[in-house]
Amino acid sequence: MKSTVERLSPTRVRINVEVPFDELKPDFDRAYKKIAQQVKVPGFRPGKVPARIIEARLGRGVVLEEVVNGAVPAKYSEAVTAAEDLTPIGRPDIEVTEIADNDKISFTAEVDVRPEITLPDLDSLTVTVDDVEVTDADVDEQLENLRARFGTLTGVDRPAAKDDFVLIDLSATVDGKDVEEAQTSGFSYQVGQGGLIDGLDEAVQGLSADESRTFTSTLVAGEYADKDAEITVKVTAVKERQLPDADDEFAQLASEFDTLDELTADLRERMGNVKRMEQVTAARDKVLDAITSATEVPLPESVVAAEVDSRVHDAIHRFEHDEDAFAEFLTTQGQTREEFDTEAREESEKSVRTRLVLDALADAEQISVNDQELTERIVYQAREYQMPPEEFVRRIQEAGQLGAIYADVRRSKALIAAVRAATVTDASGNALDLSDLLGEDDAEGDGIEVLEVPAPEDTDDAPEAVEGETTEKTATASS
Repeated sequence: MKSTVERLSPTRVRINVEVPFDELKPDFDRAYKKIAQQVKVPGFRPGKVPARIIEARLGRGVVLEEVVNGAVPAKYSEAVTAAEDLTPIGRPDIEVTEIADNDKISFTAEVDVRPEITLPDLDSLTVTVDDVEVTDADVDEQLENLRARFGTLTGVDRPAAKDDFVLIDLSATVDGKDVEEAQTSGFSYQVGQGGLIDGLDEAVQGLSADESRTFTSTLVAGEYADKDAEITVKVTAVKERQLPDADDEFAQLASEFDTLDELTADLRERMGNVKRMEQVTAARDKVLDAITSATEVPLPESVVAAEVDSRVHDAIHRFEHDEDAFAEFLTTQGQTREEFDTEAREESEKSVRTRLVLDALADAEQISVNDQELTERIVYQAREYQMPPEEFVRRIQEAGQLGAIYADVRRSKALIAAVRAATVTDASGNALDLSDLLGEDDAEGDGIEVLEVPAPEDTDDAPEAVEGETTEKTATASS
């Protein structure tokens, strides 16, 4: 087999392949066997029809077509594997240009490839993150949250006020008709928490037990979504939360410590650890921004287009692919479809650029992923999606996402390596050593997520994985 590569652009190549017939004997054998299973010829059992009979009855062209359909994808993969510094990241456009019987088959394959990227010197990168400062107010807030967990609710004979807990009955009507899905009784609600019905907090405040108030609000879901409704709320009980005193007795109740001073010291240390992890996250984001800003990245159009399609698919999928319903939703968000499409395009370009930079970084740092690291990430994501790992693996395999998870782990490790190499300082000018929080050079020890793989929905509706997610050239070629 002969193959040559023409570079059409920094992100696209044409592979010219010529396969002599003497390499196609296994493909002809498979073709004859497959066709023999499908045809019925008097005097021959299924699968036992000789090749010469097949060609006599069906014609040589049918056999050649079967050979080409089977051989071309495999020969394309061989050509990709044989090429140097070539990593396809999209589906190839293949065109058979010549079938010279008993001589050769020629075809071309145009495909997007990972561009050559020149990365900045990681040791020259310097980023600044916020200082770690745990204030007394931070500790007091944590202590109050802990006291709230051990608080008790006590009924009071007075009007409801902010932060009180109330038991309420709700009913609603639209144009005089009852809205069944908006009716409930004995519902516990904390005054001021919001998020339930617009106007509810204002209506409840000032009401005592057995008092009610009617107000107007717009329903956001159900049959009467976006309709103004008359909401009636009746308070059946008012309770206030009483917090335990912050003393040594509380420290013994709420923790393993004997004194309040020991508890608050532990809270301060925990808050410090949280803020240090925030430093790690900020350092990661800023190092990534610094690398991408300093790197020129030609974008493969087919990969960007696939990313855009995936984002649009996911957005409209929530509305059962009803374009009108999606347009109405965008209107409520103060956005036009044109603005949404523009934003989707910009985010897709940023996402593809980031992946390409991290892939180049992983290559430069010779990052690999072992079975344990891949398994840990799969288990982690299965837990995130609340699925058994075995079911999660089956779904991602059916959706073609296993390579994406592999690439995700590899990119995570590459970014960790970049953070280690960069100089990170806090706002006060102190150089930071984040190695203890980054953990070992593994995929999960740092707790950092770089890129999320989409949840494996029903496989018939799941967006296809982009071949560029696969980091091994042979794996990409065979997908």
